[in-house]
Amino acid sequence: MKFSGWKLSYFLLAFLFVPNRAFAMHIMEGFLPIEWAIFWWVISIPFIILGLRSIRKTIDENPETKMILGLSGAFAFVLSALKIPSVTGSCSHPTGVGLGTVLFGPLAMSVIGTIVLLFQALLLAHGGLTTLGANTFSMAIMGPIIAYYVFKGSQKIGLSFSIAVFLAAMLGDLGTYVVTSVQLALAFPSEVGGFMASFTKFAGIFALTQIPLAVSEGILTVIVMNFLKKYNVSELKALRVFSAKEAH
Repeated sequence: MKFSGWKLSYFLLAFLFVPNRAFAMHIMEGFLPIEWAIFWWVISIPFIILGLRSIRKTIDENPETKMILGLSGAFAFVLSALKIPSVTGSCSHPTGVGLGTVLFGPLAMSVIGTIVLLFQALLLAHGGLTTLGANTFSMAIMGPIIAYYVFKGSQKIGLSFSIAVFLAAMLGDLGTYVVTSVQLALAFPSEVGGFMASFTKFAGIFALTQIPLAVSEGILTVIVMNFLKKYNVSELKALRVFSAKEAH
Protein backbone atom coordinates (compact mmCIF):
# COMPACT_ATOMS: atom_id res chain seq x y z
CA MET A 1 0.00 0.00 0.00
CA LYS A 2 2.46 2.64 -1.14
CA PHE A 3 1.05 6.00 -2.15
CA SER A 4 4.30 7.96 -1.74
CA GLY A 5 4.29 9.12 -5.37
CA TRP A 6 0.72 10.37 -5.12
CA LYS A 7 1.43 12.13 -1.84
CA LEU A 8 4.50 13.88 -3.20
CA SER A 9 2.61 15.04 -6.30
CA TYR A 10 -0.24 16.47 -4.29
CA PHE A 11 2.08 18.24 -1.86
CA LEU A 12 3.93 19.85 -4.76
CA LEU A 13 0.66 20.96 -6.33
CA ALA A 14 -0.54 22.30 -3.02
CA PHE A 15 2.44 24.60 -2.64
CA LEU A 16 2.39 25.66 -6.28
CA PHE A 17 -1.27 26.70 -6.21
CA VAL A 18 -1.46 28.54 -2.88
CA PRO A 19 -2.54 32.16 -3.55
CA ASN A 20 -0.88 34.93 -1.54
CA ARG A 21 -4.15 35.93 0.14
CA ALA A 22 -6.60 33.09 -0.20
CA PHE A 23 -10.15 33.05 1.04
CA ALA A 24 -10.30 29.28 1.18
CA MET A 25 -12.92 26.74 2.11
CA HIS A 26 -10.90 26.43 5.34
CA ILE A 27 -11.86 29.65 7.12
CA MET A 28 -8.61 31.52 7.71
CA GLU A 29 -7.10 32.53 11.04
CA GLY A 30 -8.83 35.42 12.80
CA PHE A 31 -11.56 35.77 10.17
CA LEU A 32 -14.54 34.83 12.36
CA PRO A 33 -15.83 37.03 15.19
CA ILE A 34 -14.82 35.55 18.55
CA GLU A 35 -18.38 34.62 19.53
CA TRP A 36 -18.80 32.49 16.41
CA ALA A 37 -15.36 30.91 16.84
CA ILE A 38 -16.35 29.84 20.36
CA PHE A 39 -19.81 28.69 19.24
CA TRP A 40 -18.45 26.27 16.64
CA TRP A 41 -15.95 24.86 19.14
CA VAL A 42 -18.75 24.19 21.64
CA ILE A 43 -20.77 22.41 18.95
CA SER A 44 -17.79 20.35 17.74
CA ILE A 45 -16.30 19.09 21.01
CA PRO A 46 -19.02 16.47 21.78
CA PHE A 47 -18.50 14.88 18.34
CA ILE A 48 -14.74 14.70 18.92
CA ILE A 49 -15.24 12.99 22.30
CA LEU A 50 -17.60 10.44 20.75
CA GLY A 51 -15.15 9.98 17.88
CA LEU A 52 -12.31 9.12 20.25
CA ARG A 53 -14.49 6.44 21.84
CA SER A 54 -15.43 5.10 18.40
CA ILE A 55 -11.80 4.83 17.30
CA ARG A 56 -10.76 3.16 20.55
CA LYS A 57 -13.53 0.60 20.19
CA THR A 58 -12.66 -0.14 16.57
CA ILE A 59 -8.93 -0.54 17.28
CA ASP A 60 -9.60 -2.74 20.32
CA GLU A 61 -11.84 -5.02 18.28
CA ASN A 62 -9.80 -4.93 15.06
CA PRO A 63 -6.18 -3.89 15.72
CA GLU A 64 -5.25 -4.89 12.17
CA THR A 65 -7.13 -1.82 10.88
CA LYS A 66 -4.61 0.69 12.31
CA MET A 67 -2.81 0.95 8.97
CA ILE A 68 -6.02 1.75 7.13
CA LEU A 69 -6.92 4.32 9.79
CA GLY A 70 -3.58 6.03 9.12
CA LEU A 71 -4.20 5.86 5.39
CA SER A 72 -7.57 7.58 5.87
CA GLY A 73 -5.87 10.44 7.72
CA ALA A 74 -3.13 10.78 5.12
CA PHE A 75 -5.69 10.75 2.31
CA ALA A 76 -7.70 13.56 3.94
CA PHE A 77 -4.56 15.59 4.72
CA VAL A 78 -3.19 15.42 1.19
CA LEU A 79 -6.45 16.13 -0.63
CA SER A 80 -7.61 18.94 1.64
CA ALA A 81 -4.18 20.61 1.40
CA LEU A 82 -4.60 20.91 -2.37
CA LYS A 83 -5.79 24.45 -3.19
CA ILE A 84 -7.22 25.33 -6.59
CA PRO A 85 -7.68 29.06 -7.37
CA SER A 86 -11.31 30.12 -7.76
CA VAL A 87 -12.95 33.39 -8.75
CA THR A 88 -12.30 36.74 -6.99
CA GLY A 89 -9.01 35.54 -5.50
CA SER A 90 -10.52 32.70 -3.48
CA CYS A 91 -9.63 29.02 -3.66
CA SER A 92 -11.33 25.65 -3.38
CA HIS A 93 -10.05 22.18 -2.48
CA PRO A 94 -11.17 18.57 -2.02
CA THR A 95 -11.84 17.38 1.53
CA GLY A 96 -10.79 13.71 1.45
CA VAL A 97 -13.21 12.76 4.24
CA GLY A 98 -15.28 10.31 2.21
CA LEU A 99 -12.73 7.48 2.38
CA GLY A 100 -12.38 7.49 6.17
CA THR A 101 -16.12 7.92 6.64
CA VAL A 102 -16.96 4.86 4.56
CA LEU A 103 -14.31 2.83 6.40
CA PHE A 104 -14.69 3.99 10.01
CA GLY A 105 -17.88 6.04 10.19
CA PRO A 106 -18.51 9.77 10.75
CA LEU A 107 -17.62 9.85 14.46
CA ALA A 108 -14.12 8.51 13.88
CA MET A 109 -13.69 10.94 11.00
CA SER A 110 -14.43 13.86 13.33
CA VAL A 111 -11.19 13.05 15.18
CA ILE A 112 -9.16 12.31 12.05
CA GLY A 113 -10.42 15.48 10.39
CA THR A 114 -9.65 17.63 13.43
CA ILE A 115 -6.07 16.32 13.53
CA VAL A 116 -5.72 16.98 9.80
CA LEU A 117 -7.01 20.54 10.19
CA LEU A 118 -4.75 21.19 13.18
CA PHE A 119 -1.62 20.10 11.33
CA GLN A 120 -2.61 22.12 8.26
CA ALA A 121 -3.12 25.22 10.40
CA LEU A 122 0.27 24.77 12.08
CA LEU A 123 2.37 23.56 9.14
CA LEU A 124 0.72 25.03 6.04
CA ALA A 125 -1.05 28.14 7.42
CA HIS A 126 -4.20 26.64 5.90
CA GLY A 127 -7.13 27.52 8.13
CA GLY A 128 -6.27 28.61 11.66
CA LEU A 129 -6.38 27.84 15.35
CA THR A 130 -9.14 30.33 16.21
CA THR A 131 -11.26 28.99 13.36
CA LEU A 132 -10.41 25.33 13.98
CA GLY A 133 -13.78 24.67 15.61
CA ALA A 134 -15.69 26.06 12.61
CA ASN A 135 -13.53 24.21 10.10
CA THR A 136 -13.86 21.02 12.14
CA PHE A 137 -17.64 21.31 12.16
CA SER A 138 -17.89 21.77 8.39
CA MET A 139 -15.20 19.37 7.11
CA ALA A 140 -14.72 16.83 9.91
CA ILE A 141 -18.29 16.57 11.23
CA MET A 142 -20.99 17.61 8.74
CA GLY A 143 -19.13 16.45 5.63
CA PRO A 144 -18.64 12.92 7.04
CA ILE A 145 -22.23 12.76 8.35
CA ILE A 146 -23.55 13.59 4.89
CA ALA A 147 -21.13 11.12 3.26
CA TYR A 148 -22.10 8.36 5.71
CA TYR A 149 -25.84 8.61 5.16
CA VAL A 150 -25.41 8.91 1.40
CA PHE A 151 -23.26 5.75 1.41
CA LYS A 152 -25.67 3.75 3.60
CA GLY A 153 -28.67 5.02 1.68
CA SER A 154 -27.09 4.08 -1.63
CA GLN A 155 -26.37 0.58 -0.37
CA LYS A 156 -29.91 0.25 0.94
CA ILE A 157 -31.48 1.02 -2.44
CA GLY A 158 -29.18 -1.48 -4.15
CA LEU A 159 -26.59 0.72 -5.87
CA SER A 160 -23.21 -0.84 -6.55
CA PHE A 161 -20.40 -0.45 -4.03
CA SER A 162 -18.39 1.85 -6.32
CA ILE A 163 -21.37 4.11 -7.05
CA ALA A 164 -22.17 4.32 -3.33
CA VAL A 165 -18.56 5.31 -2.53
CA PHE A 166 -18.51 7.86 -5.36
CA LEU A 167 -21.73 9.53 -4.25
CA ALA A 168 -20.64 9.57 -0.61
CA ALA A 169 -17.30 11.24 -1.36
CA MET A 170 -18.75 13.71 -3.86
CA LEU A 171 -21.74 14.82 -1.78
CA GLY A 172 -19.69 14.87 1.42
CA ASP A 173 -17.35 17.32 -0.31
CA LEU A 174 -20.19 19.50 -1.58
CA GLY A 175 -21.92 19.35 1.81
CA THR A 176 -18.78 20.66 3.48
CA TYR A 177 -18.64 23.72 1.26
CA VAL A 178 -22.36 24.40 1.76
CA VAL A 179 -21.90 24.28 5.56
CA THR A 180 -18.89 26.61 5.30
CA SER A 181 -21.00 29.04 3.29
CA VAL A 182 -23.69 28.88 5.99
CA GLN A 183 -21.09 29.59 8.68
CA LEU A 184 -19.77 32.62 6.85
CA ALA A 185 -23.25 33.92 6.09
CA LEU A 186 -24.25 33.62 9.76
CA ALA A 187 -21.16 35.53 10.84
CA PHE A 188 -21.37 38.15 8.09
CA PRO A 189 -24.99 38.70 6.98
CA SER A 190 -25.38 41.14 4.13
CA GLU A 191 -26.69 44.62 4.90
CA VAL A 192 -29.10 44.16 2.00
CA GLY A 193 -30.77 40.75 1.96
CA GLY A 194 -29.35 39.44 5.24
CA PHE A 195 -28.36 35.80 5.63
CA MET A 196 -29.65 34.52 2.27
CA ALA A 197 -27.91 37.19 0.22
CA SER A 198 -24.66 36.52 2.05
CA PHE A 199 -25.03 32.74 1.70
CA THR A 200 -25.65 33.06 -2.04
CA LYS A 201 -22.52 35.17 -2.40
CA PHE A 202 -20.26 32.83 -0.43
CA ALA A 203 -21.65 29.66 -2.05
CA GLY A 204 -21.31 31.17 -5.50
CA ILE A 205 -17.64 31.98 -4.91
CA PHE A 206 -16.80 28.29 -4.49
CA ALA A 207 -19.30 26.67 -6.86
CA LEU A 208 -17.42 26.97 -10.16
CA THR A 209 -14.39 25.02 -8.93
CA GLN A 210 -15.90 22.99 -6.09
CA ILE A 211 -18.36 20.98 -8.20
CA PRO A 212 -15.72 19.51 -10.57
CA LEU A 213 -13.42 19.01 -7.59
CA ALA A 214 -16.13 17.04 -5.81
CA VAL A 215 -16.60 14.81 -8.86
CA SER A 216 -12.83 14.26 -9.09
CA GLU A 217 -12.65 13.44 -5.39
CA GLY A 218 -15.44 10.90 -5.82
CA ILE A 219 -13.57 9.16 -8.62
CA LEU A 220 -10.25 9.13 -6.72
CA THR A 221 -11.95 7.75 -3.60
CA VAL A 222 -13.45 4.92 -5.65
CA ILE A 223 -10.00 4.09 -7.07
CA VAL A 224 -8.43 3.91 -3.60
CA MET A 225 -11.38 1.97 -2.18
CA ASN A 226 -11.24 -0.58 -4.99
CA PHE A 227 -7.52 -1.00 -4.28
CA LEU A 228 -8.32 -1.71 -0.62
CA LYS A 229 -11.15 -4.01 -1.68
CA LYS A 230 -8.67 -6.03 -3.72
CA TYR A 231 -5.78 -6.24 -1.25
CA ASN A 232 -7.36 -5.60 2.19
CA VAL A 233 -10.72 -7.30 1.92
CA SER A 234 -10.45 -8.97 5.34
CA GLU A 235 -10.00 -5.59 7.05
CA LEU A 236 -12.93 -4.13 5.12
CA LYS A 237 -15.13 -7.03 6.20
CA ALA A 238 -14.04 -6.51 9.80
CA LEU A 239 -15.07 -2.87 9.50
CA ARG A 240 -18.44 -3.94 8.05
CA VAL A 241 -17.99 -1.79 4.96
CA PHE A 242 -19.86 -4.14 2.67
CA SER A 243 -23.58 -4.71 2.60
CA ALA A 244 -24.84 -8.22 3.39
CA LYS A 245 -25.07 -9.00 -0.32
CA GLU A 246 -21.58 -7.69 -1.14
CA ALA A 247 -19.98 -9.54 1.78
CA HIS A 248 -20.62 -12.92 0.16
